[in-house]
Amino acid sequence: MKDKWKDSTTDILCDAILSLQSREECYQLFEDLCTVSEIKSLAQRLHIASLLSKGYTYSDISVATGVSTATISRVNRCLEYGADGYKSVLSKIDDNKNNTNIKGDK
Repeated sequence: MKDKWKDSTTDILCDAILSLQSREECYQLFEDLCTVSEIKSLAQRLHIASLLSKGYTYSDISVATGVSTATISRVNRCLEYGADGYKSVLSKIDDNKNNTNIKGDK
């Protein structure tokens, strides 16, 4: 089932993302590619994954971010049983540089 979404067009998307060399290039691509709501949703899921990996509870995350526990549960399910995409990215992100905290402030 995981491979159902993989095809030549998604290969191009992945190659495009891999070609980005700066945060500004990333902002430019996502601004053209996604709606603001889609970008915010993707960022929020990654933030939730980061908080879960740091040991925050569903309740802590929900209260601080306003995200439903159902959304938190979906992200947690991916952390536990998914393709390890969150874990791979989170291990590469320098949390001190990004100053990721429960509110997602910078």
